[in-house]
Amino acid sequence: MKKAVIDLGTNTFHLLIVEDGANGHLKEIYRKRIFVQLAEESITRIGAGAFERGLTALREYREALDKHGVSNVRAFGTAALRRAENSAAFRAAIKKETEIEVEVIGGDEEARLITEGVRLAIPMNEKPVLIMDIGGGSVEFIIANNQEVFWAQSFPVGVAVLFNDFHKNEPITAQEITNIRRFLDATLAPLKIALRTHDVDALVGASGTFDVLEAMLVEVKPHPLHAILDTKDFYPIYEKIVSEDLEKRLKINKLPAQRAQLIVVALVLIHYVLDLIEVEKIVVSMYAMKEGMLATS
Repeated sequence: MKKAVIDLGTNTFHLLIVEDGANGHLKEIYRKRIFVQLAEESITRIGAGAFERGLTALREYREALDKHGVSNVRAFGTAALRRAENSAAFRAAIKKETEIEVEVIGGDEEARLITEGVRLAIPMNEKPVLIMDIGGGSVEFIIANNQEVFWAQSFPVGVAVLFNDFHKNEPITAQEITNIRRFLDATLAPLKIALRTHDVDALVGASGTFDVLEAMLVEVKPHPLHAILDTKDFYPIYEKIVSEDLEKRLKINKLPAQRAQLIVVALVLIHYVLDLIEVEKIVVSMYAMKEGMLATS
């Protein structure tokens, strides 16, 4: 039996179609992502251009669902659709044009689904790890091991938010980086408290920027569903990308053009988190919220 999930993220809309495979595992049939940038103008309102790009993406996904004969579809929206004042109008337009009904989920549910997806991709043990999923409108942090979630919270510090509020110059200035870190100091105070309580063994990155780091730094993966980076290898990449302007970033090998604008603030965010936990490895998970949704539906 085929089923699908659509993730309407702040930056990217994802479609994943699977069917039941051997031993209860899901077999991937089709995967597609389209960069929509809902928060191009603001996280609190979907602009006209983003509105139309979103509808165009959902029309394409409707065609793919029909082509693969999928009727069991769940579509969910995250930070941008939680905060945009015209979210209801956008979801109504999607329903009218594609018959796809979009469910808006809260940050806590988003964190739970991310954890379920990561556990499918990474052989976790009793040692807690810090899971980090960087979105456009929010970032989810979860401290968990193979059995238990010890703490989880969603914060409105996604890359579209950080970029719109702080990244005004190319390349980004030292003062802008300082401003971001001061903002994170205040906003992520609950994370810092949680990390004092739970000693984490690794940073687990899901989606987006972590996929870019994997492409740049990993030659051989230990498993098809995850990769392992030495934390020390992050810092040269950070320095290279953050020091360049957009025109030069667009020419960096293995850096997708669609990510070149927002990756600077994403790397500043990761650097900040690594300063908090001082771990030796970053584990990149191929699975995140979409797979968690499919596994639990």
